[in-house]
Amino acid sequence: MNTNSAPLKRVAVIGAGMVGLCTAWYLQEHDVDVTVFDREDVAAGSSWGNAGWLTPSIATPLPEPAVLKYGLRALLSPSSPVYVPPSLNPKLLRFLAQFARNSTATRWEKAMKALIPLNNEALAAFEEMELSLAEKSLPAVPFIAAYRNATDRKVLLEEFEQIRAAGQSVNFELLDGERARAEEPALSSEVNAAIRILDERFLNPAAFVHSVADSVQARGGTIVRDTAVDRIDDDGAGVRVAGRHFDAVVIATGARLNNLVKPYGVKRLVQAGRGYSFTVKVDHLPRGPVYFPAQRVACTPVGDRLRVAGMMEFRDVEAPADPRRISVLRDAASELLSGAHLDEREDEWVGARPCTADGLPLIGRSTNPAVFIAGGHGMWGITLGPITGKLLAQQMTTRQTPAALRAVDPLR
Repeated sequence: MNTNSAPLKRVAVIGAGMVGLCTAWYLQEHDVDVTVFDREDVAAGSSWGNAGWLTPSIATPLPEPAVLKYGLRALLSPSSPVYVPPSLNPKLLRFLAQFARNSTATRWEKAMKALIPLNNEALAAFEEMELSLAEKSLPAVPFIAAYRNATDRKVLLEEFEQIRAAGQSVNFELLDGERARAEEPALSSEVNAAIRILDERFLNPAAFVHSVADSVQARGGTIVRDTAVDRIDDDGAGVRVAGRHFDAVVIATGARLNNLVKPYGVKRLVQAGRGYSFTVKVDHLPRGPVYFPAQRVACTPVGDRLRVAGMMEFRDVEAPADPRRISVLRDAASELLSGAHLDEREDEWVGARPCTADGLPLIGRSTNPAVFIAGGHGMWGITLGPITGKLLAQQMTTRQTPAALRAVDPLR
């Protein structure tokens, strides 16, 4: 095992998604030479087709009491927003049992408090990076959560109160249907109640991640594509990755994280929570994000089209896309969108979010002081990518653990 305390000079990052590339970018801020490996290409995984929301004020742990209210029958239905295909996979069954144990109010509150330090600094880390990026995030003005009626709206309002009770600020305003439709003509006449969420941002995730990659390379970093790293070797003075020596390595392989981290003391399971999306033309392109919480559908303008995203499907990362899930997403969006050409879909996509059973990411050092972990962010990898990279780079180069990373220690 490497115990060298010399300054880091060369670091490998495995995974060219949002988290891995942000970590590489921030390591460069500490004058570290970085090489990023990916089994496919930049933004080829869950960084590509997600909603692109930067919403730290509402970034919450996935295991929550509301999930259990669906009931087993709903979770086994392909038409459910949260879907668990019948399976005898022991890893999946163990993950689901752990997930259920964490879906209590007490454990949710504990996990929420652990996320708050990351959430509070998330947008500042974006601002720091964007000074040198060609692609920028945009203010989410407006950002509207829309409902059929005010009764349905109470669920999110209660969640906002829970977020505030845990110590995090969330700012919002209530709208009636007429006001919401005036602000966003893409909302249908079925919308009779809404919430305007304030102080958030959004971006085109694929374009942003590619912009980070371009910046990493422009500053002297290397990106090695089409290279699957299936092992890390300790060479006494550091590690060997793909036959090359590095002082340290960061494993940021998303839903495939467990494949590499198990030898390094990480016992937390990372399960693929797959989401689906597609893009469509709309007669009135929204100016900002639109959210349908009851249907768990997220809509974001991407160029001149609207990306419609959603679903949570606990299934193997390599499983083929399930066309039924696209149909469910299409039907859910059709109820509350007006003028959306939902039968002329493009860019149909499925991506695997890396979910942990306690809803917290895995960020920090492993049992090997040369091997570091950055993953398990669930639905918040885009929002928390830069702050993850900033704090992990700080830990790696100073050998001091930032306070915000203590609760997300991969060895917990």
